[in-house]
Formats: sequence, C-alpha cells, structure tokens
Amino acid sequence: MKIFKRLFWLGILMMCMLLSIDRYISWQAKGRLFMQPEQLPGQSVALLLGTAKYFRGQPNLFYNARIDAAVELYQSGKVKGFLVSGDNSRQDYNEPEMIKADLVARGVPAERIGLDFAGFRTLDSVVRAKQVFGLNKLVIVSQPFHVERALFIADHYQLDAVGYAAADVAVWRWHLKVRSREVLARLSAWLDVKIINRSPKYLGDKETLEFLAGV
Repeated sequence: MKIFKRLFWLGILMMCMLLSIDRYISWQAKGRLFMQPEQLPGQSVALLLGTAKYFRGQPNLFYNARIDAAVELYQSGKVKGFLVSGDNSRQDYNEPEMIKADLVARGVPAERIGLDFAGFRTLDSVVRAKQVFGLNKLVIVSQPFHVERALFIADHYQLDAVGYAAADVAVWRWHLKVRSREVLARLSAWLDVKIINRSPKYLGDKETLEFLAGV
C-alpha cells in the first residue's frame, strides 16, 4: 500500500514540475511575442522554423500558417530576409528547400532566403543561427507555443530574439494533441539547457547569409 502512495505523490510531483516549466516558458516570452508586423522592433533576419508540408497525406495547417506569416513579415518590410531551418536528414526529405520554394512562389526573392539543413530540433535551429550563421539578433517565426520555447532556448544562448506568431490551428483535436506534446517538449528543452547542456547534432563550418552583406 505504501508503494502505491509513494507512486501517487511522485506522479503529483512530476505533474507539478511539468506544469511549472510549461508556465515558466510561456511567462518568459511575455512581451516578446508579436501578432502584427507593425508591433515588431526593427530586425534584420527572421528565423523560420520548419515543419513537414504534409501530414498523413494531407496539407499541414501549421506549415501553411508559417508560410503566410513569413510572407506577411517580408511584405511589411520588417525583415530583410530569412534563415529557413529544418530537417534534411534524408535525401528524399528536405524541409528547407520545400519552404524556400513556397516562399519564392509567394513573392519572396530567392536571394533573400538562407537555408539551414541541420535544423533537426528547435535547439539545433536556434543555436546554429548564432554559432554557424553568426546571427545575434533575429525574429523567430512559428506558432505561439513553439516560439515561446524557442525564445527560452535563445535566452540561454544569449541571443537577442523576439517572436512573430503564425496562426495556430483552431481544430480542437489538433490543438489538444499538440498542446499535450508541447508540455513534454518544454520539459525536454528545460533539461537540455539547464541540466544536460545539450549541443546541436551537427554544427560544422560557419556560413554567411549573403543578403546581410553590408548590413
């Protein structure tokens, strides 16, 4: 009987820790997550976090919303260009190139888009933006819950960042599923930066974003 009681209180403790970390990561982004382009302070580059274009054969609404947000930012004149960071771990799967093609189709000049093919995780994307591409100040573009986590990581690496929110997916079953996964992702992010001090999977040589020449 005692072991069940201990397991019960351990579960309560774990739940409290999960919720505390979740709330803290939302709190630390307060005042730095913007919904309209005109609200943004002057910046040079937007870090557009990648995701799959399709999910189970259907268009990924999160992907489409991120493209819309990026185009809106560029058309508003608030960013000079983009660093598109995503997964290219297989020859037949290339998130950055897919995103670039869709941005170009929507009017963003190809020469204003830099690609990071090793953005396997949010931590990788944020750290590589600074350590590989030399960015110290940027706008992070994704859904609000994702941007909040990215800002938490950016703070740890002393990267001056704000966020621009792409539209969230309103379908309740999607929202509930994604929100539940996000709580665990935030725990992982907290452990990565506070306990493990995890590094990106791949760093490699430094790279330059050509459209920043002279900025």
